Amino acid sequence: MGLSDLVYGVYERRLASSLPADGMPRHVGVILDGNRRWAKTAGTTSAGGWRAGGDKIVEFLGWCEEVHVEVVTLWLLSTNNLSRPESELTPLLAIIEDTVRGLADAGRWRVHPVGALDLLPDATSAVLKDAAARTANVEGLLVNVAVGYGGRQEIADAVRALLTEQAGRGTSIEELAEILESGHIAEHLYTKGQPDPDLVIRTSGEQRLSGFLMWQSAHSEFYFCEAYWPDFRKVDFLRALRSYTVRQRRFGS
Repeated sequence: MGLSDLVYGVYERRLASSLPADGMPRHVGVILDGNRRWAKTAGTTSAGGWRAGGDKIVEFLGWCEEVHVEVVTLWLLSTNNLSRPESELTPLLAIIEDTVRGLADAGRWRVHPVGALDLLPDATSAVLKDAAARTANVEGLLVNVAVGYGGRQEIADAVRALLTEQAGRGTSIEELAEILESGHIAEHLYTKGQPDPDLVIRTSGEQRLSGFLMWQSAHSEFYFCEAYWPDFRKVDFLRALRSYTVRQRRFGS
């Protein structure tokens, strides 16, 4: 172990000890950005960057367990990513499938797919559904894996599901317009029944949400980290938590 490792170890423990036990976020959303740029700096392929990013997930979930986070949402693939060339998309989907299988095989977390599964290849959709079924009774951390996810797509799907539900009950459009409230849409989101994210983290230095949890993040706190996702360290996570705990949340006021 080098001197820098020792210094970071001391700093990490000091950060951890400074966090209030009762001030942790219940739900953390993460935009896992920078895998391809990390690959370039590491002299490896894009697939190598994606795989390194997938390997980081298990470590990150362990950190979340340590501070008693209840829900984590991981954005692995956007709907926009589905238009990538097949030569790029196919290996990426294979790595995502392997990652999700690994999360389910661990038996530690309840895996919940978040996204438009009907837009995904059948094989990928099947892996996501199987992971959800195999972990349905796990009592650990709830892990939303956002694959084929887009915030606008989610809201459109929620409205479509609401309209279909109400039409089945014989409700007319005019009647629905009179009673419609935001809660009706929230009940049809991919994350229905879950707490909204308290903290959203984006790695790689980009400072935008790109449509991630557009509805749910209305009152979230945001933390942008310079590190590429494969280089994201526990000390970076603790810094995000420290930033979160010192903020005065106003919930839109």
